[in-house]
Amino acid sequence: MEPVSKKIKRCPICRKDLPEGTNPFRPFCSERCKTIDLGSWLDGKYRVPDPEPTEDWAPPPA
Repeated sequence: MEPVSKKIKRCPICRKDLPEGTNPFRPFCSERCKTIDLGSWLDGKYRVPDPEPTEDWAPPPA
């Protein structure tokens, strides 16, 4: 039987290969990259799209 090839995981911020095993900053490679990502969320660089309102949608009464 052939060994299963592992997909290389990379840090989403700096793109470095992630170390195998336990990593307290997973999915990031370091606390620095984890903090950079948090800052991006807090600055509003990442957003979850708001769905378009449907025709039958009405704002709640004031």
